[in-house]
Formats: sequence, C-alpha cells, structure tokens
Amino acid sequence: MDNVVVLIEEEPPEDEPDLLGLYVGTPLTERDSGYTFQAPDQVFIYRGPLLRMCEDAEELAEEVEITVVHELAHHFGIDDEQLHAWGWG
Repeated sequence: MDNVVVLIEEEPPEDEPDLLGLYVGTPLTERDSGYTFQAPDQVFIYRGPLLRMCEDAEELAEEVEITVVHELAHHFGIDDEQLHAWGWG
C-alpha cells in the first residue's frame, strides 16, 4: 500500500458513537489515469467503542484485527456487503 496512514483516535464522530473504524480516501478501484496522489488515504480506528464492546484483551485483539482488515479492504475497493459475506463485517 502506498500513501495510506492508520490513525488511532479516542472516539468516533459524535453522530456515529458506535463506529469502530472508518476509511477516508479514494479506493484503488475508483482511481483512473487522472488520479494524482494527494494527502494520504486515512484509516481511523476508534479506541473507545472497541474497549467498551470487548470483555477482555483477547476479544479486543480480535475486534481490532477485524476492524483494521475491514477498513483496509475499503482501500482496495471491497464493499461492506462482500466483507460481511467473508466474515469481516
């Protein structure tokens, strides 16, 4: 991956308090010959909701892995429907 940064934030936007992660950028599948690199694509991981939903460190590690894979998949153009079908929802 080029020009992608993963950021850990304490909390998601106020209007989506249960959001675990978010991809902000242009998926590779939507880029054409006119695309030029700009600021890096961003993957946000939200610490607060992840900590609140998990009962122990093992569950937290699993949920962080799922969230990171899910958001990075959006960089590659994989949508939520396909991710859920594969078990990465």
